[in-house]
Amino acid sequence: MGKEYERMIAGKIYDASDSELVALRGKAHDLCREYNLLGEGDPKRRLILADLLGEDDVPYLQGPIQFDYGINAKFGKHSYANFNFVVLDVCPITVGDNVFMGPNVSLVTPMHPLLSEEREMFLNEKGVLTDEEYAKPIAIGSDCWFGSNVTVCGGVTIGSGSVIGAGSVVVRDIPSGVLAAGNPCRVIRKITAQDSIRLKKGLR
Repeated sequence: MGKEYERMIAGKIYDASDSELVALRGKAHDLCREYNLLGEGDPKRRLILADLLGEDDVPYLQGPIQFDYGINAKFGKHSYANFNFVVLDVCPITVGDNVFMGPNVSLVTPMHPLLSEEREMFLNEKGVLTDEEYAKPIAIGSDCWFGSNVTVCGGVTIGSGSVIGAGSVVVRDIPSGVLAAGNPCRVIRKITAQDSIRLKKGLR
């Protein structure tokens, strides 16, 4: 990979108009579109995901999906995402084993300047219109469950075994084994053995 790619995944300011990055994004977007047009039982889906993610052991993604690069996102075994899964993997995203994600979950690593003058588009040395941006990685431990409409922002680590409530926007780290929810997402309490569904009346 070239200089701009290395700068990008290292979390440094990079040029998104770089030809290599444009080609990588184009490939990922094309693969996502192809995946989304196939039926759920079509075996081609698994082949497309393997190409998109760059690995043979792929998660089950209900679709539709949208990845920026694909190759910067790594998933553990038996992980799952429901409808409308968005992964902006400008920086590395790691997801552990047995992670369940509800519909409309977004994992978004890109960061843009707060100062408006630093967000303005400009012509780079090649005469191509671009902007300055960077990204921060996301790490999600094993055995997590995200409710619907959860957004995880760049720079966040979520510990294993935690549950993120529906509609949450996660902007800071969440420890292991807790229930957290809200915008911004905050820890509500620890998850304990008393949360077992076997103790809840009427479920059996």
